[in-house]
Amino acid sequence: MITLLFLFVVLNLSAFVLIGYDKYLAKNRKRRISENTLLILVVLGGTIGSGIAMLFFRHKTSKKSYLLRFWAIALIQIVVMVLYFYFLKEVHIFENYK
Repeated sequence: MITLLFLFVVLNLSAFVLIGYDKYLAKNRKRRISENTLLILVVLGGTIGSGIAMLFFRHKTSKKSYLLRFWAIALIQIVVMVLYFYFLKEVHIFENYK
């Protein structure tokens, strides 16, 4: 469990830092980090860090194509977690009645 927590923190910090760094690159007209790279971190679990970074750095907040993909990934993650905990609860309920 500690390993998952550590992985979650590292992914979210990495996503936060990469969004901030991409903003820095954009301001200085340098080669940018691809949106796919940023979204891969979101898919892997860096949704919270990426979302906070977008608000904090005011970056990628007006690009509709990026936001659509970001929120689609976030919604899928929420649905998966709700279903996981719902069915986990169901399994434990049935185990108590055996």
